[in-house]
Amino acid sequence: MAEPYGTEKPNGEGSHPRRTEEETLYGVFHRMVSAIFFPYDQRERAPLLHRIRASVADNAPFLREASGNTGRNVFLWTRRGSPLRALLVISVGTITLLALTGLLVFMLFFLAATVNAIVISLLVSLAAAGGFLAFFFTCVTFIYIGALSVAVFVIAGATISAIIAALIVTGWIGFFWTLWLATKKSVNLAKHSLTMSASTLSAYSSARHAHWRQEPHKISD
Repeated sequence: MAEPYGTEKPNGEGSHPRRTEEETLYGVFHRMVSAIFFPYDQRERAPLLHRIRASVADNAPFLREASGNTGRNVFLWTRRGSPLRALLVISVGTITLLALTGLLVFMLFFLAATVNAIVISLLVSLAAAGGFLAFFFTCVTFIYIGALSVAVFVIAGATISAIIAALIVTGWIGFFWTLWLATKKSVNLAKHSLTMSASTLSAYSSARHAHWRQEPHKISD
Protein backbone atom coordinates (compact mmCIF):
# COMPACT_ATOMS: atom_id res chain seq x y z
CA MET A 1 0.00 0.00 0.00
CA ALA A 2 1.18 3.50 -0.71
CA GLU A 3 2.25 5.29 2.42
CA PRO A 4 1.84 9.03 1.83
CA TYR A 5 2.79 9.88 5.39
CA GLY A 6 6.24 8.32 5.19
CA THR A 7 7.61 4.92 6.05
CA GLU A 8 9.86 5.79 8.97
CA LYS A 9 9.15 3.90 12.17
CA PRO A 10 10.58 4.76 15.58
CA ASN A 11 13.34 2.34 16.63
CA GLY A 12 12.43 0.07 13.74
CA GLU A 13 9.19 -0.98 15.45
CA GLY A 14 5.52 -0.57 14.72
CA SER A 15 3.38 -1.59 11.79
CA HIS A 16 1.84 1.78 10.87
CA PRO A 17 3.44 4.72 9.05
CA ARG A 18 4.26 7.83 11.01
CA ARG A 19 1.56 10.43 10.41
CA THR A 20 2.47 14.05 9.80
CA GLU A 21 -1.05 15.50 9.41
CA GLU A 22 -4.58 15.06 10.72
CA GLU A 23 -6.36 11.86 9.75
CA THR A 24 -9.73 12.16 8.00
CA LEU A 25 -12.20 9.62 6.68
CA TYR A 26 -11.45 10.72 3.13
CA GLY A 27 -7.73 10.12 3.58
CA VAL A 28 -8.19 6.73 5.24
CA PHE A 29 -10.63 5.41 2.62
CA HIS A 30 -8.51 6.87 -0.17
CA ARG A 31 -5.45 4.99 1.06
CA MET A 32 -7.50 1.83 1.55
CA VAL A 33 -8.94 1.88 -1.98
CA SER A 34 -5.59 2.85 -3.51
CA ALA A 35 -3.86 -0.03 -1.75
CA ILE A 36 -6.43 -2.50 -3.10
CA PHE A 37 -6.83 -1.36 -6.70
CA PHE A 38 -3.57 0.54 -7.26
CA PRO A 39 -0.95 -1.39 -5.27
CA TYR A 40 2.73 -0.55 -5.12
CA ASP A 41 5.98 -2.48 -4.69
CA GLN A 42 5.65 -6.05 -3.43
CA ARG A 43 1.86 -6.01 -3.37
CA GLU A 44 1.60 -5.64 -7.14
CA ARG A 45 1.81 -9.43 -7.46
CA ALA A 46 -0.24 -10.24 -4.37
CA PRO A 47 -3.75 -11.69 -4.80
CA LEU A 48 -6.75 -9.43 -4.40
CA LEU A 49 -7.85 -11.06 -1.14
CA HIS A 50 -4.41 -10.55 0.36
CA ARG A 51 -4.39 -6.88 -0.69
CA ILE A 52 -7.82 -6.34 0.86
CA ARG A 53 -6.78 -7.99 4.12
CA ALA A 54 -3.51 -6.04 4.28
CA SER A 55 -5.20 -2.73 3.45
CA VAL A 56 -7.88 -3.20 6.10
CA ALA A 57 -5.29 -4.23 8.68
CA ASP A 58 -3.18 -1.14 7.95
CA ASN A 59 -5.95 1.46 7.89
CA ALA A 60 -8.62 0.11 10.27
CA PRO A 61 -6.82 1.43 13.42
CA PHE A 62 -7.07 4.96 12.01
CA LEU A 63 -10.85 4.89 11.47
CA ARG A 64 -11.75 5.97 15.00
CA GLU A 65 -9.43 8.97 14.96
CA ALA A 66 -10.45 9.85 11.40
CA SER A 67 -14.15 9.72 12.32
CA GLY A 68 -13.62 12.06 15.26
CA ASN A 69 -11.55 14.50 13.20
CA THR A 70 -14.03 14.50 10.32
CA GLY A 71 -16.98 15.03 12.67
CA ARG A 72 -15.19 17.89 14.39
CA ASN A 73 -14.29 19.51 11.06
CA VAL A 74 -17.88 19.25 9.82
CA PHE A 75 -19.16 20.71 13.10
CA LEU A 76 -16.75 23.66 12.92
CA TRP A 77 -17.57 24.20 9.24
CA THR A 78 -21.28 24.21 10.10
CA ARG A 79 -20.86 26.70 12.94
CA ARG A 80 -18.91 29.12 10.73
CA GLY A 81 -21.73 29.27 8.19
CA SER A 82 -25.32 30.41 8.04
CA PRO A 83 -28.33 28.42 9.28
CA LEU A 84 -28.81 27.19 5.71
CA ARG A 85 -25.44 25.44 5.94
CA ALA A 86 -26.59 23.65 9.09
CA LEU A 87 -29.77 22.64 7.26
CA LEU A 88 -27.66 21.28 4.40
CA VAL A 89 -25.51 19.23 6.78
CA ILE A 90 -28.57 17.85 8.58
CA SER A 91 -30.31 16.92 5.31
CA VAL A 92 -27.22 15.21 3.86
CA GLY A 93 -26.65 13.34 7.12
CA THR A 94 -30.29 12.23 7.24
CA ILE A 95 -30.24 11.00 3.64
CA THR A 96 -26.96 9.14 4.23
CA LEU A 97 -28.34 7.55 7.39
CA LEU A 98 -31.49 6.43 5.57
CA ALA A 99 -29.47 4.93 2.71
CA LEU A 100 -27.14 3.08 5.08
CA THR A 101 -30.11 1.84 7.12
CA GLY A 102 -31.77 0.45 3.99
CA LEU A 103 -28.53 -1.23 2.95
CA LEU A 104 -28.08 -2.74 6.41
CA VAL A 105 -31.64 -4.08 6.48
CA PHE A 106 -31.19 -5.63 3.05
CA MET A 107 -27.88 -7.24 4.05
CA LEU A 108 -29.46 -8.69 7.20
CA PHE A 109 -32.37 -10.07 5.20
CA PHE A 110 -30.00 -11.48 2.59
CA LEU A 111 -27.89 -13.17 5.27
CA ALA A 112 -30.96 -14.61 7.02
CA ALA A 113 -32.42 -15.92 3.75
CA THR A 114 -29.10 -17.49 2.74
CA VAL A 115 -28.64 -19.22 6.09
CA ASN A 116 -32.24 -20.42 6.02
CA ALA A 117 -31.88 -21.88 2.53
CA ILE A 118 -28.63 -23.64 3.43
CA VAL A 119 -30.04 -25.14 6.64
CA ILE A 120 -33.23 -26.38 4.96
CA SER A 121 -31.25 -27.87 2.09
CA LEU A 122 -28.95 -29.72 4.46
CA LEU A 123 -31.84 -31.07 6.54
CA VAL A 124 -33.77 -32.30 3.53
CA SER A 125 -30.68 -33.81 1.93
CA LEU A 126 -30.29 -35.96 5.03
CA ALA A 127 -33.90 -37.19 4.83
CA ALA A 128 -34.42 -37.80 1.14
CA ALA A 129 -32.56 -38.31 -2.09
CA GLY A 130 -33.24 -38.59 -5.76
CA GLY A 131 -35.95 -36.79 -7.68
CA PHE A 132 -37.75 -35.47 -4.64
CA LEU A 133 -34.56 -33.80 -3.45
CA ALA A 134 -34.00 -32.19 -6.84
CA PHE A 135 -37.60 -30.97 -6.91
CA PHE A 136 -37.28 -29.60 -3.41
CA PHE A 137 -34.05 -27.80 -4.25
CA THR A 138 -35.75 -26.24 -7.25
CA CYS A 139 -38.68 -25.05 -5.12
CA VAL A 140 -36.37 -23.69 -2.45
CA THR A 141 -34.36 -21.85 -5.10
CA PHE A 142 -37.45 -20.23 -6.60
CA ILE A 143 -38.81 -19.32 -3.17
CA TYR A 144 -35.47 -17.87 -2.18
CA ILE A 145 -35.17 -15.82 -5.38
CA GLY A 146 -38.76 -14.61 -5.08
CA ALA A 147 -38.42 -13.62 -1.44
CA LEU A 148 -35.14 -11.89 -2.12
CA SER A 149 -36.61 -10.00 -5.08
CA VAL A 150 -39.59 -8.87 -3.01
CA ALA A 151 -37.26 -7.79 -0.22
CA VAL A 152 -35.11 -5.82 -2.66
CA PHE A 153 -38.11 -3.97 -4.08
CA VAL A 154 -39.69 -3.33 -0.67
CA ILE A 155 -36.48 -2.16 1.00
CA ALA A 156 -35.40 -0.11 -2.01
CA GLY A 157 -38.86 1.45 -2.31
CA ALA A 158 -39.01 2.30 1.38
CA THR A 159 -35.49 3.73 1.36
CA ILE A 160 -36.06 5.80 -1.79
CA SER A 161 -39.41 7.04 -0.44
CA ALA A 162 -37.78 8.06 2.83
CA ILE A 163 -34.97 9.84 0.99
CA ILE A 164 -37.45 11.67 -1.26
CA ALA A 165 -39.53 12.63 1.78
CA ALA A 166 -36.40 13.94 3.52
CA LEU A 167 -35.50 15.95 0.41
CA ILE A 168 -39.01 17.42 0.17
CA VAL A 169 -39.12 18.31 3.87
CA THR A 170 -35.64 19.80 3.68
CA GLY A 171 -36.60 21.79 0.58
CA TRP A 172 -39.70 23.25 2.24
CA ILE A 173 -37.78 24.04 5.41
CA GLY A 174 -35.07 25.73 3.35
CA PHE A 175 -37.69 27.68 1.39
CA PHE A 176 -39.49 28.97 4.49
CA TRP A 177 -36.17 29.67 6.21
CA THR A 178 -34.96 31.67 3.20
CA LEU A 179 -38.29 33.50 3.06
CA TRP A 180 -38.03 34.33 6.76
CA LEU A 181 -34.44 35.56 6.37
CA ALA A 182 -35.42 37.69 3.37
CA THR A 183 -38.37 39.16 5.30
CA LYS A 184 -36.13 39.87 8.28
CA LYS A 185 -33.55 41.58 6.07
CA SER A 186 -36.29 43.62 4.37
CA VAL A 187 -37.74 44.72 7.71
CA ASN A 188 -34.29 45.69 8.99
CA LEU A 189 -33.60 47.60 5.77
CA ALA A 190 -36.95 49.40 6.02
CA LYS A 191 -36.29 50.30 9.66
CA HIS A 192 -32.83 51.57 8.75
CA SER A 193 -34.28 53.63 5.88
CA LEU A 194 -36.95 55.12 8.15
CA THR A 195 -34.34 55.92 10.78
CA MET A 196 -32.11 57.63 8.21
CA SER A 197 -35.09 59.55 6.79
CA ALA A 198 -36.15 60.67 10.26
CA SER A 199 -32.61 61.75 11.06
CA THR A 200 -32.38 63.68 7.79
CA LEU A 201 -35.73 65.40 8.36
CA SER A 202 -34.76 66.25 11.93
CA ALA A 203 -31.45 67.73 10.81
CA TYR A 204 -33.18 69.70 8.05
CA SER A 205 -35.83 71.02 10.47
CA SER A 206 -33.16 72.02 12.97
CA ALA A 207 -31.22 73.85 10.27
CA ARG A 208 -34.32 75.74 9.07
CA HIS A 209 -35.27 76.61 12.64
CA ALA A 210 -31.78 77.96 13.31
CA HIS A 211 -31.92 79.93 10.05
CA TRP A 212 -35.25 81.52 10.96
CA ARG A 213 -33.92 82.42 14.40
CA GLN A 214 -30.94 84.18 12.85
CA GLU A 215 -33.09 86.27 10.43
CA PRO A 216 -34.43 88.74 13.09
CA HIS A 217 -30.90 89.47 14.32
CA LYS A 218 -29.81 90.35 10.79
CA ILE A 219 -32.82 92.66 10.31
CA SER A 220 -32.22 94.44 13.63
CA ASP A 221 -28.59 95.01 12.75
